[in-house]
Amino acid sequence: MNSHTKYLTFNTHKKREYLNITAEVEMAVREAKIREGMVLVSAMHITAGVFVNDNESGFLKDLDDFLERLAPEDAFYRHHQTGESNGDAHLKNIVVHHQVILPVTKGVLDLGPWQQVFYAEFDGQRAKRLIIKVMGE
Repeated sequence: MNSHTKYLTFNTHKKREYLNITAEVEMAVREAKIREGMVLVSAMHITAGVFVNDNESGFLKDLDDFLERLAPEDAFYRHHQTGESNGDAHLKNIVVHHQVILPVTKGVLDLGPWQQVFYAEFDGQRAKRLIIKVMGE
């Protein structure tokens, strides 16, 4: 089995953003030169996430509204008693999750017709990393 690792760094302009990273994941798969396998895409921070869904602005706004209703930015969080102010971002990470595993078939990322890979930032405006690990033969 072969593997290939690629790191991406994000420093978003806003506190919450959803970035389509499908092209970067596809590039990592090409660089790995595998025919069959998997790719792990994982945010390396507890206030960011990775998900697969439709690249449609209405959906992304609905997702953002949904997450904000579940974990409002301005709510009281015990986490803030430690001096932090990002309790909502930690909870949003749990809902979205921090990683996905995707199939590689015949040398390409094997997504459904509308599926795209997104990096979800919930406490941005500072550097954060993401790992893409491609494994297969």
